[in-house]
Amino acid sequence: MDIIVKVKEVKGTCPTFKVGDTFILKAGYQLVSEGPVCMHALSSIMPFYNALLVSEPVQWGLEGKDDKDKAYVQCPDPVDHTGGGTVIFEISKSKTTS
Repeated sequence: MDIIVKVKEVKGTCPTFKVGDTFILKAGYQLVSEGPVCMHALSSIMPFYNALLVSEPVQWGLEGKDDKDKAYVQCPDPVDHTGGGTVIFEISKSKTTS
C-alpha cells in the first residue's frame, strides 16, 4: 500500500510547494515525486507515515474534521516569525496497490 501526501494549504510563501502538489511514499519507503520535496516538510511526516499504513489517523490525533480517513500535519516553518511559508499536508492511503 502507498501513502499519498497532498499539499492542502500554504500559509505565507513556500518556495517548494503549491496547493495541489502531491508525492507518494510507495510501499512505505520509496519517495516518488514529479517535483521537488522539501526536507523540512519530511520531518513532519516521518514520525507518522509507517503508523498510518497500518492504523487510522484518529489513533494518532491527526484525523480531519470532515474526513476521518485522512491525516493532517504541517511543516515546521513558523511563518509568522520567518516570513516564509507553512504547508499543511493531507495524508491518505492509496486505494490500489502498486
